[in-house]
This record gives sequence, C-alpha cells and structure tokens, in this order.
Amino acid sequence: MKFFTNASEKRAFTQDLFRRLAPRYELVNIVMSMGQVGLWRRIVARQAQLPPGGRALDVATGAGALARAIARRSPGARVVGIDFAAAMVRVAQASTDQPAIDWAEGDALSLPFPDHTFDVVVNGFMLRNVVDVAATLAEQTRVARPGGRVLCLEMSWPTNPLFKPLFSLYFFGFAPLAGWLLTGHRDAYQYLPRSVKGFMSPEELAEAMRRVGLRDVTYRTFSFGTVTLHQGVKA
Repeated sequence: MKFFTNASEKRAFTQDLFRRLAPRYELVNIVMSMGQVGLWRRIVARQAQLPPGGRALDVATGAGALARAIARRSPGARVVGIDFAAAMVRVAQASTDQPAIDWAEGDALSLPFPDHTFDVVVNGFMLRNVVDVAATLAEQTRVARPGGRVLCLEMSWPTNPLFKPLFSLYFFGFAPLAGWLLTGHRDAYQYLPRSVKGFMSPEELAEAMRRVGLRDVTYRTFSFGTVTLHQGVKA
C-alpha cells in the first residue's frame, strides 16, 4: 500500500491519523509493546537528568505519558508537552492532574518557544512521522539551552538475523490486526510497520543529530534492537 506522494500528503495523513487514534492511543501503545512502553519512558525520564527547577519539553507528546514520567522523576521541574494534534492535547490534559505540566498545541517544525529555553528536549516515537527529520532535530536543538540535552526515543528495525523474521511477522501480522481491532482504523496500522522499516538506521539518525550541532551523540537499543534511545548535547 502506497501512502504518500509528497510531504504535504504525509503531513495531512499523520495529523488526521493521530486525531483519530487519540481516544485509544495509549491503550494501543501498551498492547503493541507488550507492556514495555512504560519501561522505555521511565528510562528516558531517568536519562533526562533534569536539574532542580529545570525545564523539559516533550515534543509530539501524544497522550502525555512521557511528559508525566519526566514530571514524576523530577519533582520541582517544569514540563511542557506539545503536540500538533489538538485531540491528543485534549486527551493529555484530561489524563493528568499534575500542576508541573503545561500542555500546548504546536508544530515540531516550528516550536513556539524562544531559543535556549529548555534543559532537556525529548521526543518519543515521532521522528519517523515528520516530513523533515533534519529540520525537526534542528528545531529541538534551537530551543535547548547550551549544554542542554536532546533525547530521541524511536522504533528501529532489528538486525539480528534470528530475531528479524519473527519481528517482521509480528509487526506486519499481529500488530496491524490488533491495532485495527482496538481502534477500527486499519490504515493506521498498515502505515506503522512501513514507517519503521523505511526509517533511518540508528547510525544514520545519530549522524543526523550531529549535523544539526549536537555533540557527544550516543545511542542504546532495547528489546532486541526494536527500540533505540539517542541522546546528544547542545554545543
């Protein structure tokens, strides 16, 4: 199935996609990750290393689970969760009573914040959905303070020759079926495995982060290489 012929078409599709998925977005994440998504987010929250009174930005916050994990991990910090789907922002707002989190609607390619605002900028499972990865990374780097950190949690295609066929069977078989049954949106979960398989390798994403000015870029993989956490420091 072919999804897009140009960037505008992808942008329109993904914005509509997440609007439709918003009510059950978090449930599907839990089911499709076999309950591991909470662990991955806690790892990001730990790696954020927010200083007392620090500020964090969660780009493409979705239902807000990563922003909440960071707020729980760093009492006294201020966290902003931003998403370009208004329906997602409403779900995030309704799902939390933590006063340390502010929610906003906005575009990852044009973040509505001044330069050097945040101690850490994070994103979870969003880069493969944007129309311009380099511009998105550059924008996140812009709003990080000098010495601040950018963390990117993303799905990745495993390279282990024994595990790769099993993951392909799961991701192209069970995952679309489960997503369709839980949400009623078949196209969303046909798009998902293709978006992962066609995305950058961890090495390529690390290089893209270096090109926008981040230094000390490192990454580590989880869950047999299916999830990767990248991090870099703003020079």
